[in-house]
Amino acid sequence: MASRRKGRILAFQALYFWEASGNVSVEELSSFAWLDEEKLKSLDESMASFSRILIAGSLENIKDIDKMIKSHLENWDISRLNRVDLAILRISVYTLMYQKEISPSIVIDEAIGICREYGADDSFKFINGVLDSIRKTLSSG
Repeated sequence: MASRRKGRILAFQALYFWEASGNVSVEELSSFAWLDEEKLKSLDESMASFSRILIAGSLENIKDIDKMIKSHLENWDISRLNRVDLAILRISVYTLMYQKEISPSIVIDEAIGICREYGADDSFKFINGVLDSIRKTLSSG
């Protein structure tokens, strides 16, 4: 399970990098060339494979994912989200929408954990609220 957590963190970092750089292909992100050499050497293959699925799936479905996120932001615009929160939301919403075999509570718990580690102080509350709202929408749909 720890390798899945690390895979999610790697995917979150890739999506953050993608958003910040503005012009990186899925192939470049999935090769992890943006990592420093030491981290690249220490990549576990199952973790990297899981991360690649999250990266490719999130970017291939980015329009639908962003539409879902936008529809659950109250009095807030997606362009105003910080990049950390946006990257976490994107991989989490991808998982909620397209990886039905993964329990929504695990997805939300993992997102909160990553947000507590990398996000602003209270961002995890925001992430939790948005993802829980999306979870409810998807489970009733």
